[in-house]
Amino acid sequence: MPIRVLPGELVDKIAAGEVIERPASVVKELVENALDAGAARIEIDVERGGVGLIRVRDDGSGIGAGELALALERHATSKITSLDDLEAVGTLGFRGEALPSIGSVSRLRIASRVVGDERGAEISVEGGSVSSVRPSAQPRGTCVEVRDLFYNVPARRKFLKSEVTELGHIARLVERLALSRFDVGFRLRHGERTLLDVAAVSGAPAELARVAQLLGTDFPGAALPVRQAAGPVLLSGWLGLPTRSRAQPDQQFWFVNGRSVRDRLLMNAARLAYRDVLYHGRHAAYVLYLTLDPKLVDVNAHPQKLEVRFRDNRQIHDWVFRGLERALATTRPQTSAAPAAALGEATGPAMPAPDEGASRGLPFNQAARDPWLIGAAVQEEVPPVQADSAALPLGTALAQLHGVYILAQNREGLVLIDMHAAHERVLYEKLKAERGNGVPASQQLLEPLVLELKAHELAALLEQREQWERAGFELDALSATRLALRRVPAVLDQREIPRIVSALVQDLAQDAGTHHLEGAADRFLGTLACRTAIHAHRRLTLPEMNALLRQMEATERANQCNHGRPTWTRLNLRQLDQLFLRGR
Repeated sequence: MPIRVLPGELVDKIAAGEVIERPASVVKELVENALDAGAARIEIDVERGGVGLIRVRDDGSGIGAGELALALERHATSKITSLDDLEAVGTLGFRGEALPSIGSVSRLRIASRVVGDERGAEISVEGGSVSSVRPSAQPRGTCVEVRDLFYNVPARRKFLKSEVTELGHIARLVERLALSRFDVGFRLRHGERTLLDVAAVSGAPAELARVAQLLGTDFPGAALPVRQAAGPVLLSGWLGLPTRSRAQPDQQFWFVNGRSVRDRLLMNAARLAYRDVLYHGRHAAYVLYLTLDPKLVDVNAHPQKLEVRFRDNRQIHDWVFRGLERALATTRPQTSAAPAAALGEATGPAMPAPDEGASRGLPFNQAARDPWLIGAAVQEEVPPVQADSAALPLGTALAQLHGVYILAQNREGLVLIDMHAAHERVLYEKLKAERGNGVPASQQLLEPLVLELKAHELAALLEQREQWERAGFELDALSATRLALRRVPAVLDQREIPRIVSALVQDLAQDAGTHHLEGAADRFLGTLACRTAIHAHRRLTLPEMNALLRQMEATERANQCNHGRPTWTRLNLRQLDQLFLRGR
């Protein structure tokens, strides 16, 4: 077949395919144009999932009657005029492709009126054929109607999903747009049904309320505010707590200079920040904004502008990762913080605050005591909770439950701690800190400890020798199956060394399948902490329990163990009162 120049109509349809993938693509382009025009209120109406009708109305600056026809020319735009402008784009649109692309695959009508004009004007396009400009009773702003999308491209129309699916794409898109601009009101309707209606807001509390409207009312109570700056770069927004993780990554929002993006570099930075606190297979929820000099980012890197390129990818990635990691490091027990494992807040009549009356309790039953004397014991005064202890986030220990949980009380009520998970986190953070300082605490053994291993296990261990030594081990291979340990980390109980080392070898040989940590060094320390932490059914004294609680309160990320599971939760007095129907 000889080389030939394609007809203009075919060229337009090919170009449209790069920009207009589905009805949601049309909504995205039109709403972004409205935002660039300074709109304060944008209304979107769709029918039949957007295939039948997409109407976008705004109160922006509008398009003059003399420019309507020009707006339908390919690469005609008011956003940029030179290469310098392209390298520092500050608007959402800039290519001048959206309107002509939409017009080539639909029946398009644009009506607009600029401030100061006595009346508006409108123009129509059907399958690429443009009408003349005519008067219109359009109020200030612009109204764009797109009907019968892909009516003249049946092959593309066949690839569209069901009406419900396409509407879902539009709804999620509008949610992202509503999160990108709090100063703009948005309304989305499908037929007569309103799917979204949010007013313009300003101020952090009002903005977080809009986030709650879009992500769920539970998000504000389970989110950490983020705000950090370095030179021309600002990172802000909200990070969902690990306990509010989701089965799907459907609530992960990134915005770069107000543009909604699904950028792999930024998403990877967030994923790495959560790796120490998120349970394997779960996905974090967050709404994050990266603002920087437009010259430092290239937004012309994707046909639909969903990805961007940074001038220094590695620097941005590491800076974002470290900032989010520091924010998540504050997930430790705090008096005002939500519990690490939510049990739901109770509703019902409030009971007196703890400081309004002494907290009372029953002594543990003693076998030697006459059980009928319990009545007398009830009459005995129980001293109130000490103020200094009650103010501590995890309070003071009372007892162990089934050798697995620690029961404690604080000013709010009852606290339950998973002692193994808590100790695991404390050890892991301690080991990481020692590794960062370059001098892991270790102890020299008076006599080398010789362990018998399988040949393949010892070979695998020697391949990871560097990680063992960085954690405080000194080891030698005496033969193909015999390992000599001459120095071990100080946290290890010498009586437990054979068991711990054997378990470490097995876990690491299986690539630590119970861990989701990516770095080999972190996987090693995570496994070491898991195997070294106090195990179930070990009896602790009250001083030992309280020591663990104080360590948790001083340890970063102590709300979750190394695997991402919660380490503690609480039942406040209102919840306990509700369980026992008190006050009814």
